[in-house]
Amino acid sequence: MRKTVLVGMLAGLTLLGGCKSWRGSACHKPQPYQSATTGTPLKIPAGFAVPDTANALKLPALNEPPPPPRKSKDPCLDEPPSFKVPKSVTPAPQA
Repeated sequence: MRKTVLVGMLAGLTLLGGCKSWRGSACHKPQPYQSATTGTPLKIPAGFAVPDTANALKLPALNEPPPPPRKSKDPCLDEPPSFKVPKSVTPAPQA
């Protein structure tokens, strides 16, 4: 009996541990990718052939203003909006 209760409580706590409301919203905190910088160009050791960089990807400079700051209560941008289907007043046609 005790094992069953203990396993049930452990399962319940595990499920609650995945709840978003307990973890908070991580999207409002600084993310690791935001501090990324451009690396130094590739240095080729003597005696090796230089790779063809004619078709290398070049990222354009971003000259746009930053987005407005979001409050901690605002939803994350990667979350879909709430979706509710209005209930139909007229009954569905019968076949």
